[in-house]
Amino acid sequence: MTEYAEYVLEREQIDLLIEKGYTIKHVNENLSGAFVTFERDKGDTDILHIKTADGRKYFSNLLFHKHSS
Repeated sequence: MTEYAEYVLEREQIDLLIEKGYTIKHVNENLSGAFVTFERDKGDTDILHIKTADGRKYFSNLLFHKHSS
């Protein structure tokens, strides 16, 4: 899989969780990417491993816009 295709998959996974009402609660970055914890009001959690630089930029941008509005 190309890096772009991997990024598109990561972006789709993030967008799907956001559409389902999840919000980003915690980010743990390391040399293998970022582990992003999503949480919903019901207490449901999901963790995505974001490996691409563009994927990390994408969720960072979502966080920035969430906190600046």
